[in-house]
Amino acid sequence: MASTPPSRRSFLALSGLTFLSVPLAAACGGGDSGRMPAGGGKVAFAWWNIATTEPGKSLFPQLSTAFTDAHPNITIKTTSLENEAFKSKLTAVTSSGRLPDVFQTWGGGVLRQQVDAGLVEDLTDAFGWSSDLTPVSLQAYRFDGRTYAVPYDVGMVGFWYNKRLFAKAGISAPPGTWAELLEDVRKLKAAGVTPIALAGKEKWPGHFYWAYLAMRVAGLAALGQAAAAKDFTGAGFVRAGSHLKELVDLQPFQQGFLGAGYSTPGGQAATMGNGKAAMELMGQWAPSVQQDAGGDLGADLGFFPFPAVDGGLGQVGEVLGGGGGFALRKGAPKEALDFLKFFVLENQSKLLASNGYLPVVKGAESGVADANRRAVAESLARATGFQLFLDQAYPPAVGQEVNDSVADLIAGRKTPEQVTTSITEAAKGA
Repeated sequence: MASTPPSRRSFLALSGLTFLSVPLAAACGGGDSGRMPAGGGKVAFAWWNIATTEPGKSLFPQLSTAFTDAHPNITIKTTSLENEAFKSKLTAVTSSGRLPDVFQTWGGGVLRQQVDAGLVEDLTDAFGWSSDLTPVSLQAYRFDGRTYAVPYDVGMVGFWYNKRLFAKAGISAPPGTWAELLEDVRKLKAAGVTPIALAGKEKWPGHFYWAYLAMRVAGLAALGQAAAAKDFTGAGFVRAGSHLKELVDLQPFQQGFLGAGYSTPGGQAATMGNGKAAMELMGQWAPSVQQDAGGDLGADLGFFPFPAVDGGLGQVGEVLGGGGGFALRKGAPKEALDFLKFFVLENQSKLLASNGYLPVVKGAESGVADANRRAVAESLARATGFQLFLDQAYPPAVGQEVNDSVADLIAGRKTPEQVTTSITEAAKGA
């Protein structure tokens, strides 16, 4: 993507982390970080981020320079890496117990592993301005009531739809329930319109359906309880798979969807952006990727939240999503947190004006200019609950099994019961 954080890959968890048993003294950043012995109180810290594409590529250095200009005793040594290169390098330094002072994180299972290894600073008591941020933006970085990172971006998954194609099928308003969604799929097919674009090859887009259905049927709390108990075989999770199978049985996806990528030519985003499908279930970055990979739907593009499921325990205000944040290594200079306050709280308007990030500061959603991005921001502001992407919230092996098993369900290779059994087996082995 050119105008948003690089892609959904940005939100995927790091994988393959291993931890050595090292004393915390060895868990400091590289030798060029921390307080420098000479120079009368000068401080230097390392900042690793993923701002290799616009707008972050230009904006992040601008904010860093503005901070150091105002604090000439502070030096920020910045390393910007593409997502996959960042993950690989952070995995290596994590294994050696030498995290950078400030580093990109998406929270969830991987951050929890780093926290449990004693490598990450607990910010709870020093992070007094967390009350200025939205609860949903903080949730991915909180464990056992403690906060371990500062968010700078947050988003959610929902349905992006083509208003013109909906009108062609005689659909006057987005569906509010799962039953209405299925009926709209039937209407679209009857009108000769492909209802949904899906990147079946990449698996993670399909997991959004099962995750949301589990949230709507079993309830948000059930996902956390299942993870803690390492048991996803409950009736609510089986029902979630059964509802997804109802959709799959209607054959709603574009031809060749099982081999389709997300942002590749002819893939999910291109199919949607070129007006060849009426809907896609995707995060807030969807319009930008549609433009890059296919076309710009302009005023024809709309957004609606994942619908309710009749008889389910979940609420429409509970959202699935993720975002970006920065964590501090254990023992990082306190000035590093001062920088994050400057970056997030004092420059929220610049982050929003870049059209690449959604607000984490309370009340800032009104500052989002683009109508569709504002719709997402307002949905987040109204959210009654937040669930991190399952392939990030859980330990990497469990998240991967969610993706794999749901992909098998969509392809007709697994039953709803087999999906829950496979995820449970992965959880027990994690």
